[in-house]
Amino acid sequence: MPDTRALAAHALAAVALRGVSLREAMEREAPKLADARDRALLMALVADGARWWLRFDAALDRLLARPLRQKDPAVHALLVLGLVQLEVLELADYAAVAATVEAVRALKRPQLAGLVNAVLRRWQRERAAHLAALDARPETRHAHPRWLVEAISRDWPAQAEAVMAADNREPPLMLRVNRRRTTRDALLERFRLDGQTAEPHAWLADALVLPHSVDVTRLPGFADGLFAVQDGAAQVAADLVEAHAGQRVLDACAAPGGKACHLAERADLDLTALEFDSQRADRIRDNLRRLRLDVRLRIGDAGMPQRWWDRVPFDRILIDAPCSATGVLRRRPDVRLHRRASDIAALNAQQRRILVALWPLLAPGGRLVYATCSLLRAENEGIVAPFLAAHADAAAVPFTLPVGQRAAVGWQILPGDGDLDGMYYAVLTKRDPSKHL
Repeated sequence: MPDTRALAAHALAAVALRGVSLREAMEREAPKLADARDRALLMALVADGARWWLRFDAALDRLLARPLRQKDPAVHALLVLGLVQLEVLELADYAAVAATVEAVRALKRPQLAGLVNAVLRRWQRERAAHLAALDARPETRHAHPRWLVEAISRDWPAQAEAVMAADNREPPLMLRVNRRRTTRDALLERFRLDGQTAEPHAWLADALVLPHSVDVTRLPGFADGLFAVQDGAAQVAADLVEAHAGQRVLDACAAPGGKACHLAERADLDLTALEFDSQRADRIRDNLRRLRLDVRLRIGDAGMPQRWWDRVPFDRILIDAPCSATGVLRRRPDVRLHRRASDIAALNAQQRRILVALWPLLAPGGRLVYATCSLLRAENEGIVAPFLAAHADAAAVPFTLPVGQRAAVGWQILPGDGDLDGMYYAVLTKRDPSKHL
């Protein structure tokens, strides 16, 4: 029987040291475990290992005379996981140390069992001093890369500490009820009869909140397409698009399809979901099939509409722009390990290109929603404000949300606001020239 911690060490080493995504690492390792509880432990270990890597990787530099990152990456990752078990998961000291040492043998590195035991025991003896040293620097206190600490502190100085703390808290599981298939009250009752704890969201009409992550495929109604997983911040998009029956709607950059599905659940639309990456488009197809929704799926570059557009204007356009994903670190902890400061300029160029290219496709009087899951101003109002200044036919539509704060243009939800992920939204409308003659 595979050792769960050994599998977690392999997965974490791949994520932290080789740039593999958390999702890909889990898809590779989780099927090796037959028991659902073991798979849940694997996910907790790898997710928290990625979330806290920058803290405990730095701790190992204080605990090891010779780092193991290059020579034995899986053992190095296992040591990080040992510290995560002691400090984050708060497992019993003896059990955490013993299980971690046993995992060294499962990794076929029995000669390092004594070293692993010694490092973890030393941590326990010197814990207060090591924690004080880690807490003295914001990048190790919050396990965020230095460039991101600086960016958050620059853009949101009053909220920076709260944002980074929110990034490290387990988010609730949020579901979106498929209005085509059931009602929120009916699904709540099915969950109650199944022994599941869930609550309707206070102001999002289609959202249910579960306190902890569960295997959603085992929830009643999943196979029948009664719901989908989607954070509440992303569910705001359908409210802001305000699409009505019969309208022609474009969801650009649509993968994995959550927002397109939500729009299709809300009204009978002539809806096109556009995605550049054919493999990511497969995820949209899977979601559409399970939720039993009819959406036109096109493969194409949102920044080059001449290759896929049929010259018929859209009444509504949603641009869920490619971005740094700095607003969703609590759900995608591996992003903090893979994203670089140098990525932002290239993302900005892509965001500007898509917005400029799609604006001519919007009908006069139409509505365009620009969204990112970023909290960096350069990707948000830094894109929309110059666009408005350069396009006389574009106007910002003012709106407010129950959580978050007004940006220079649009609205910013920061991670943790209302216990939601970080999202930015701006709503633009195209002036109808016939009404200004």
